[in-house]
Amino acid sequence: MTNLIFRQNLSIQETIAQMQESAAFDIGEGDRMANGDYAGVIPLISNIKAKAAAPTAPKVFVSNDCVFNCEYCNCRISQDKSRYTNSPKAVADISMKMAKEDNCGVFITSAIYRNADYTEELILETLKEIRYGHGYKGYVHAKIMPGVDPLLIRQVGFLADRVSVNIEFTHSDAYKILAKQKNKNNILSPMAYVRNLHKEINPKRGLKERSELGRTFAPAGQTTQMMVGAMNETDRTIAVLAESLYKKYEMKRVYYSPFGPPYESEKFSNKKTPQWRGRRLYQADRLMAIYGMTAEEILPESAPFLDFDVDPKASYALRNIGMFPVEVNTADYEMLIRVPGIGTTSAQKIVVARKHTKITHDLLKKMRVSLKKSIYFITCNGKYYGGGLLGKDHLRNRLWADEFVHMQGMEQMSMLNTHLLPIDYDVSV
Repeated sequence: MTNLIFRQNLSIQETIAQMQESAAFDIGEGDRMANGDYAGVIPLISNIKAKAAAPTAPKVFVSNDCVFNCEYCNCRISQDKSRYTNSPKAVADISMKMAKEDNCGVFITSAIYRNADYTEELILETLKEIRYGHGYKGYVHAKIMPGVDPLLIRQVGFLADRVSVNIEFTHSDAYKILAKQKNKNNILSPMAYVRNLHKEINPKRGLKERSELGRTFAPAGQTTQMMVGAMNETDRTIAVLAESLYKKYEMKRVYYSPFGPPYESEKFSNKKTPQWRGRRLYQADRLMAIYGMTAEEILPESAPFLDFDVDPKASYALRNIGMFPVEVNTADYEMLIRVPGIGTTSAQKIVVARKHTKITHDLLKKMRVSLKKSIYFITCNGKYYGGGLLGKDHLRNRLWADEFVHMQGMEQMSMLNTHLLPIDYDVSV
């Protein structure tokens, strides 16, 4: 690359502080994922503490000097702010410092500096510094710019473990309103290219094309993210799109970012999306990706929005109350995992155990199957222990009460009336 101009001579801490500001409204992958997995990405500004063994990757920005004017973004060209563009070596050095100090992976991203291809070249050079200069063999996630040259995607993918291009919106009209320099095609085209190349260069199929580092193409696959509530879309619309992305583009994860406008404007009036909605979407997402439930099951036309007070699987059960109670000794696996409170691991335990003995309430306890929610929706060897609540109006209140006990702190309690309460996720939804 020639004629590179890198501005400012800042210390590492000053540079990191600027990156934190850039990430403030960036569509990041920093929320803790619904199943407890951080999925390799935590933004610099996150207050969430990862488990010691969980892979994390703070966002490291190449540049915040964007030529686009996406109205939701803190890096938009019309924003009056200090701009920076870091050299690939500087970004690599910062990434390695953070990876070593925080025992985390690396996530290289950027605003669109000059144009998409030029920015991706900077990201590529950064990856080369990380892999060749520092000899780093750990987890690297690299952002793909919308509309970028496929050759650059290929080169980046051989140096990164995971790549991503954010779809951002559920409706094409949103690009015309909030991101006029982007469009559906320049986002979906890179996704399709990654999918096709991942299929083509797949060691499981005997194809061994690798980079000189011995790496195959993006072994951890691709992810994307969309904003929630930017266009008053329903949760059903979001779930249907996510389901399509999983199937058509073989996404490893779809992430959800509640829309929060970066500045006051008549255009953004009443547009702030509560955080709890994003958490509920993560729960719904895991029901599709892990439990095999469909978007239609979780969010039918008659119920296009997720509930604040109960999780998506409990909502499903309450809408289909005639299917319950489920007898744990005879129900098939697919039915067991639709019981609120019984996750995939518990369902597998039940299926195996009942080959040898009758499943009783006491045995479920010994097997450590969560009964907090499931007790209302199951029978054990013909006996019901749910206190007669099944089908009663106040069962919903009981489920909400059980979920509420997990919430801690007066600050959270004070948020109840505004429905901004971030709800903790129980893996056994």
